[in-house]
Amino acid sequence: MYYKEELVEEVREKNDIVDVISSYIRIQKRGNNYVGLCPFHNEKTPSFVVSGGKQLYTCFGCGASGNVIGFVMKYENYSFQEALQSLAARVGMELPESNYDKEEKKNRDIKQRLLEMHKEAAKFYYHSLLKDETAKNYLYKRGISDATMRQFGLGYSPKASDSLYKYLKKTYDDDILKLSGLVIIEERGAKDRFWNRIMYPILDIHNKVIGFGGRVMGDALPKYINSSESMIFDKSRQLYGLNFAKSSKQNFVLLCEGYMDVISLYQAGFNNAVAALGTAFTPNHANILKRYVKRVVLSMDSDNAGINASKKTIGILREAGIAVLVLNMKPYKDPDEFIKNTSKEEFEKRIKNAKNAFMWEIELLKQQFKMEDPEQKTEFYKETAKKLAEFNVGLERDNYIQAVCKEHIINYEEMKALVLSIMGGVSIKREKQASYNSGRKKKEDSVLKCQRLLLIIMIEDGSYIEKIRKYLSPDDFSNGLYKEILLKIYEKSALNMPLESIIDEYADTENYDNISGLFTASLSDEINLSEKRKIAEENILKLRQARLDELSKHSTDIVQLQKIIHEQSKLKKEGISID
Repeated sequence: MYYKEELVEEVREKNDIVDVISSYIRIQKRGNNYVGLCPFHNEKTPSFVVSGGKQLYTCFGCGASGNVIGFVMKYENYSFQEALQSLAARVGMELPESNYDKEEKKNRDIKQRLLEMHKEAAKFYYHSLLKDETAKNYLYKRGISDATMRQFGLGYSPKASDSLYKYLKKTYDDDILKLSGLVIIEERGAKDRFWNRIMYPILDIHNKVIGFGGRVMGDALPKYINSSESMIFDKSRQLYGLNFAKSSKQNFVLLCEGYMDVISLYQAGFNNAVAALGTAFTPNHANILKRYVKRVVLSMDSDNAGINASKKTIGILREAGIAVLVLNMKPYKDPDEFIKNTSKEEFEKRIKNAKNAFMWEIELLKQQFKMEDPEQKTEFYKETAKKLAEFNVGLERDNYIQAVCKEHIINYEEMKALVLSIMGGVSIKREKQASYNSGRKKKEDSVLKCQRLLLIIMIEDGSYIEKIRKYLSPDDFSNGLYKEILLKIYEKSALNMPLESIIDEYADTENYDNISGLFTASLSDEINLSEKRKIAEENILKLRQARLDELSKHSTDIVQLQKIIHEQSKLKKEGISID
């Protein structure tokens, strides 16, 4: 955080959450709270609740929650600092200079200069496009309207190889220009990285230009080049179009390959399309998408390269816990070509008929065999059985066996027998392991729930903090994030500081909704507060027992083990009592 906590608290206190949110959306008083339609997902029945008493909001539909700063961040696509500045300006507060150490301030200043430079470069490219009929006609021929050009800030890098350098040199020196990745400066002189190309500005989720993609207008190679990585641009963590898609009311994204796919889809009315930036899809990309959606519809090229990319991407998305569907665009190569040759309605049909990723993989597998040949047909069955055997959970595996058999007209009993025979004795072991894992997960989930409930109780009623502190230290919490929160609660309570400030510390992280959810939990009656004491005692007992059990498993010191056994016995006899 760059501003003192006391200052952040003052900004929050002067901006009533009901007043702020009601200036954005319509909310109506209902009981002690206010309700309205959630601005962060598409809904017909209001599930968005604002508590004036707690100065918090939560949506029981999509799970969004937080304080007034968090709301402005999410609604306006602002960073924490930008939201704070906006709210301060709203109430006539002047914020002082942020507090950085020298190195941090230097790097931040450089980043700010680079962002300003990229903004100027985008303006230069855009005005160059307006003046160049050849470049404009190229985009017109590709079906791009003037409005879409403005929306995406499309531009043109002139034929002269140093035109941008000369333009930027008026304001920036060579040292900062070298860091930008926009120009190449050598002993022989300086030249632009991009020239005689259509330019696609790359924007981050806060709509700031952080890089560019450049495409030739002919058949020269390389067809596309991107900005080199810099202090503001990491292509493994950026998705083209996410600045638009993150605000979409759709509960899924269309994952494409190229800039033009995203632009064409957006122009046709699909504002939930994104693309990787000239690089393979990475786990970082998947984790970013996971913040916004639980489902991805793959809309990659239908050629061999696109199919191979889809296969790799499916694995990455599955690993991240994102459901995957695959869209069929044949006979067209990509979304751009599909849209130009058909219609929005036809593309919507394809989305509705998008295929489950596993079933798509089986369909691809089938194409490798001549099904009229009995031997090859049998090989297809065997290879299919091998893939089905990869499912560790018996119920899930059986669901897919049924689906595959139905689609490909295969005898269910025989396919199931084939799968089990391929698995051999391993299948039984897997089921046992799955059962064990299930039991272990239930235990872990139970412990996790204990931790969450105790945090909620302390947040709801500060009088319980010291009572719980007598029995539990952060080391008694197994979940890393909840351990962090417990430590912060103890620290802030000792300093008599408001616990709500904890939310702000996670403002720019993927844990924000999870943390703010702890503070809004009582709005959903997650716990019966009249039974707080009983709940607290029961959960402290469970966590202490779980902690001692874990210590006993790993203890090799006989003295320590005796001490643990003594504590376990004492805990069993006396239990937990908080006054």
